[in-house]
Amino acid sequence: MPHIETATGLLLLWAVLGYLIGSVPFGILIARAMGLGNLREIGSGNIGATNVLRTGSKSAALATLVLDGGKGAVAVLLARWLTGEDAAQLTALMAFLGHCFPIWLGFRGGKGVATFLGLLLALAFPVGVACCVTWLVAAAASRMSSFAAITAASTSTIWMLFLGSGHMVIMGGVLTLLVFLRHKDNIRRIRAGTEPKIGQK
Repeated sequence: MPHIETATGLLLLWAVLGYLIGSVPFGILIARAMGLGNLREIGSGNIGATNVLRTGSKSAALATLVLDGGKGAVAVLLARWLTGEDAAQLTALMAFLGHCFPIWLGFRGGKGVATFLGLLLALAFPVGVACCVTWLVAAAASRMSSFAAITAASTSTIWMLFLGSGHMVIMGGVLTLLVFLRHKDNIRRIRAGTEPKIGQK
């Protein structure tokens, strides 16, 4: 955990800004802009890239993936640049919560995987790369985005310790727990053998 050096009021400001940046629902916006329909009525109804892919548009899914990851990274980099590491970690957590529980959608958001990876890339690039590679390997092996997300989240704190980012472990543990909670239904389906594969409509 980083040393708390920033004034409480400024940290609260970054918490709000992080939440608002994270709460931008790019999946829904892109689906509407590209005429793909209401994402809430497609597939799982989720607002993330995996569900956007179920519309049949790979370009829309890729754009959603990049923008959902990018908003997390931008929030963290701004907080670190303008304030410090304590603000960056708090902003990371709040951006993730913003994606998962956006006020604009009645607090019914996405599962945060792309945002999670974007945050890690900005906070500690080697850790972010390691988690992205973990996700890719798990996704290739299982063909399930949810399994890949759970695997990447599970190993994130290990990568933090191994790659010299131990000051992030507490925040990483909280994010990992949130990823698991957001995927609780997926975990049940994985156990039952009914979890949809990547690209399955």
